[in-house]
Amino acid sequence: MVRARALSGLLQVARRFGLSPQDLLRQVGLDAAVLADSERRLPISSVCQLLEMAAEKSACATFGLQMADTRQPFDFGMIELVLSHKRTLREVLLAAVQYRHLLNEALAIHVESGGDKVVVREEIMASPGISTRQATELAVGLLSRTCVGLLGEHWKPWSVNFTHPAPEDRRFHRQFFGCAVEFDSDFNGLVCAAADLDRPNPNADPELVKYAESLARPLNVSGPESIVLDVRKTIHLLLPIEQATVDEVALYLHVSVRTMQRQLEAAGTSFSNLVEDVRQELAVRYLTNRRYPIGQVATLLGYSRQSSFTQWFTARFGTTPRAWRAARLK
Repeated sequence: MVRARALSGLLQVARRFGLSPQDLLRQVGLDAAVLADSERRLPISSVCQLLEMAAEKSACATFGLQMADTRQPFDFGMIELVLSHKRTLREVLLAAVQYRHLLNEALAIHVESGGDKVVVREEIMASPGISTRQATELAVGLLSRTCVGLLGEHWKPWSVNFTHPAPEDRRFHRQFFGCAVEFDSDFNGLVCAAADLDRPNPNADPELVKYAESLARPLNVSGPESIVLDVRKTIHLLLPIEQATVDEVALYLHVSVRTMQRQLEAAGTSFSNLVEDVRQELAVRYLTNRRYPIGQVATLLGYSRQSSFTQWFTARFGTTPRAWRAARLK
């Protein structure tokens, strides 16, 4: 689920292209009244379908990113105070993970540090088969806006990355992000200098953050079923960087391995089942893009040997990766 605040900017951008936002909402089964209730929870798949439909009807490949362009930094509702007054960008990102149930349950965020470089990964978790292109560009656009709001002129990302193909016209992407934009990438998110994450926030107010967190913490609760989504999101982020072990996932979610496994069992699944499900989803994503050699797909799915990946894929799909790709991409 995602809060209706995610649709902020829909009204403005839709009308810019002569579209009726109310008609768009109705066509994906959403009540037009959601635009007046920013805290209402909506199915993420419906939101993704809405944005894809709007992009198609408007013939605007940057529809989601143009929605992000209408938003103010830290426009996150009830946790705005928590995020905008954290001491550093690193603390903002960690708080976004901590308060994910208030921010956006369908958004997964992971910060990967290595030397002087940091990779911030974002994934939108929708039902298999649902295109997330516009929703992903909206999410990464909002992340970029947050970074600019916190660091101002000091925010100089090295690149912004998307797993989907490039549009014919990339001018708005370059204008919005102000840096290199790489499409057909291994991940969605951005790359920046490690020093940027720890640059002091001039508006930081620890006492205000403490007060805001005292209000937000009791509301940041999740139902028993959310553990499945939380684990799936984390596997999605960690599998391509070979860290999707039960210990690493539990550590990321701040629970013990035993607690996580017990909660998954109560929800009718297991950690290994979720790894297999995510691996299958990612296999389809990577193999439908000719840019990825099969050996690279194997690595991204956690296999050190291509033969082991081929064996797994054949058992799962009934054919080899090469034959599956050839049949799908005729």
